[in-house]
Order: sequence, then C-alpha cells, then structure tokens
Amino acid sequence: MESSAWNEPEHALTVALEVVRAPLGQTLPTLSAVLDGLIPHRAAAKLTGYCAHYPMKTSGAAEVAERITSAELSRLAGVVPVGRPWQGEAVVAGATRQVFAAASAAAGSNGALLVLVDTPVEPLPEAAAGVVQRLWDLVCVHLDHRAADAPPGMAARSRATASERARVIAELGEAQAAVLSGLLGTLRSRNLDDATARRTAADLAVSAMIELRSAADREQGLSEEPADAAFARIAAELDPLVRYGPVQLDLRAPDSGRTLPVDTAHAARAVTRAVVLAMLEQAELSRIHVGWQVDDDILRVTVRDDGPGSLASEALTVHRVTDRLKALGGRLVLDAVPGWGTTVTGTVPLGPVTAPAAHPLAALGTRELEVLEHLVRGHRNRAIAEDLHISESTVKFHVANILNKLDVDTRGEAAALARSAGDIAAA
Repeated sequence: MESSAWNEPEHALTVALEVVRAPLGQTLPTLSAVLDGLIPHRAAAKLTGYCAHYPMKTSGAAEVAERITSAELSRLAGVVPVGRPWQGEAVVAGATRQVFAAASAAAGSNGALLVLVDTPVEPLPEAAAGVVQRLWDLVCVHLDHRAADAPPGMAARSRATASERARVIAELGEAQAAVLSGLLGTLRSRNLDDATARRTAADLAVSAMIELRSAADREQGLSEEPADAAFARIAAELDPLVRYGPVQLDLRAPDSGRTLPVDTAHAARAVTRAVVLAMLEQAELSRIHVGWQVDDDILRVTVRDDGPGSLASEALTVHRVTDRLKALGGRLVLDAVPGWGTTVTGTVPLGPVTAPAAHPLAALGTRELEVLEHLVRGHRNRAIAEDLHISESTVKFHVANILNKLDVDTRGEAAALARSAGDIAAA
C-alpha cells in the first residue's frame, strides 16, 4: 500500500479496524503488515505490561526477529518518550540498526513499546509518525481491555506463570550475585600482583551485577504493578461515571506499597468497575464507597453504597465477577440490608498459585470455537456455513476436528461440554 493512502481517514480507520479485529496472537504481525507500506521494516517487536505470560513478542524476518531480546527493548524503553515517536540507531538483535519506536502508557500502567527494526535512514514525516503513534495508542488500549476482560481460566494460568517466572528470576539473581561477589573477592585479593588486571576485571564484574539486577527489576515491572498505581487507574476510570451525577464517590486507596501480580490488578479493577456500575443502576442512591486493602497474603476490594439494599448477586452475573475471582483463588460476598445499603467484598490471595488444569476448550482454534458456538445453538451444517461464509464440507471438517480434540462422539456432547465450560452460551 502506498504511503499516500494514509492521508485518507477511511484508510487509517480501515487499518485500525483490521488490527483490532486480529486474533490476540496475531496483533503484532497484523500491525507490522499494515505499517510496512508506511514505514518499511524487516521485523517488529513489542514489550508490554499487559501480558505477564509473554510480555515480549516479535514478528518478521526470522534472522532478525528471533535475535531480539527483552534487555535490548528495555534499554530502548528508557529513552523513548511516551507519546513521542523516536527514530534513530539502536542495538537491536545483536547489532546497531536503524529503528522506529513508539511508546504508549495508560495512567498507572507499565506501558508498552513498539519497535520497527531496519527501517529507512530517512526520518518518517512528523504527520506520518503521529499516525503510527495514535495507531499504537489504540492497539494498547485494545490490549489493556483484552487483558482486563481475559477469561478466568486464562487469568489463572497467566498468574501462575508470572509467579513461577518471578521465582526463577529471584533464584537466578541470587546465584549469579553470589558467583560475581566471589569473583570480586578473588580479584581484589592482595595476593594478586597485576593491579591493572584486577581493576579491569572488578569493573567488569560490577557492571555484570548491575545489569543482572536491572534485568530482574525489568522483569518484575512487567509481571507486577504497585497497588496504589493499580487503584489510581480504576479511580480515573470511575470518575467520569459520577462526575455530573447525583452520586458521590468516596475512594480509599491502599496504604501499602506492595506490588500485585498484573492479572490480580486487572481482576481487582474489573470487579470494582462491575460492582460500581451495578450499584449505579439503583434508585435512591447518593454515595458509593470504594476501598482496597492489601494485607500480608490477601487483597480485599470493598464497594459499599447507601442505596435501598436490594442489589442481588444476579446483577453481577453479566460481568462474570465471581468466575474471575474464583480463577485466582478468590471469592465474592454480597451483603444487602434493606433500608441500609449493599456491601460487596471481593478477596484475592496474593501468595503463589498452582497452575489449573487446561481449559476444556483450550485446544480449539478460533474458527473451531465459532463453529462450536453454532453447535451449542443447535444449528445444522448449512446454517453454519451460511453464517460463517464457508462451505458445508469445511464445516464438516471443523466439526470432526472439534469432536476429536474434545474427545467426544457427538455434536450434542460437544455442545454440552462447551456449556459446562462457561465460555459459550446458547443464544
């Protein structure tokens, strides 16, 4: 696509829609493909705080993409201002290369960096660079919402992965620090005659220790979020809901500087948002109190109103609040007292979690999930083919794969399994 096409608003909106519609695992390749007509590049990489499971992703020519490291991207993140595209030379994929980088960050988030590698030496015009920045901002908002609304099973698996990664990083850091400390002690020994060699080796060892600790800090930043920053984000989201209405919002931020796993922070914000929205649907309401409390081993979210005290748990079903907390080992308690108001308390343990069993539908691809949704609704092959714009033979192929992957014999059994999994419901 010629770069001049980007001057047309319709083209820019079409591109944005294409990227947002891409499956989650194809977001970066799709973004890279659509941007290549505006700014040619050999590879693309992103470093985000939205996914504790895979914070870094790459796409493009294998000889470049597969050599990109999170340490290289982290160094770039330190020099690229949020909202201001950066172009120049940087060490990426083990060599000095021409790159284009854009950084985006929602309030209180860990931020996200997009890097296009081996770009033209000529700088991208300011207007075009601004288009890329806004597109990346849109993608980041999309990723943030996807992370916040992730299926409960996915959230639990990501949480377990993040916990395990933090443990491994800590152990690796301690082991390497011990080795380097011993090296320093040896090289500083007065029994060695070559002072210059000792000094040089000591400087190298000190640099290695600093880099190691920096890497651990970077990894922690990608898998954890400070509790006060996480609360500040939800406070900013709730403010527009009550700014011009009759309901007053009282906020009590956590008084702990402890960091939370990213998925726990996402879940806490989602629970808070869902409960406040449900409470605002009530009549005769003047005040809602929102508070987070972080103890040694638990995060407690409390939302309390002074309404009629008639809020039912069914009001929260549409938001899947209970499922989201259960996936992280937490629970939700609703206490409604007629005439006195409603208090909703959600708790999430902060200790290590065990990875849950694989989700029943985890083996299915995107198209197979779409076909399965039709099976749940009792549709026949012809109706499925017409709705998905595929042939009936293709539908039969997908149905056979579904039955095989789910280890069931009939379409009805597959539909029943999908219903019990909770992610697909009949229309």
